[in-house]
Amino acid sequence: MFMGKMVLLTVLVGTGQAQAQSGSSDHPPTDIIKRYVLLDQKGARLDAMSFDTLTPYVDWRHEPPWGRVVVTLEATIPEDHRQWDIINKLEVIIPVSYRVVGSVYLETAVFVPGETIEEVRFHVKANHGKWKILEPVIPPHVGVKRMLNFVREAQQQESDAGKRAALGALEESLRKVK
Repeated sequence: MFMGKMVLLTVLVGTGQAQAQSGSSDHPPTDIIKRYVLLDQKGARLDAMSFDTLTPYVDWRHEPPWGRVVVTLEATIPEDHRQWDIINKLEVIIPVSYRVVGSVYLETAVFVPGETIEEVRFHVKANHGKWKILEPVIPPHVGVKRMLNFVREAQQQESDAGKRAALGALEESLRKVK
């Protein structure tokens, strides 16, 4: 009897977690944005293979090629619905504020510093019981630590000495970010 209740509890808890992770419209739309932003900060959009982790949260199927990565320190997502633009009960626009420290240009392996607060207005809509981000499709917004790790990995895999040196200079530029 006890074992049966334990299994039922596990199934119920697991189902709730699965719905939350998949953007169930039973949860606030900010949950889907938080997951997307967190995965983006961790570099999920830096390569094509990891983009699949974001497909449950977005309405587009392909990531465009980016020449630039926005480097961030943090993102703020307002929970207060009074800060949102409510289109109807199934569609909202939620502003996300990013604390940006600069951009990395991938072709030249150069970091261009530029501290600013960037506001991105995410258009979210519930469809078939799940929230999805409709727009905008923005360049990757990656945290400093993850960007440093990404550059180190690229440097280790690079066979060309000139490119390896450029990646080393990029790593030093990113290390100076506070």
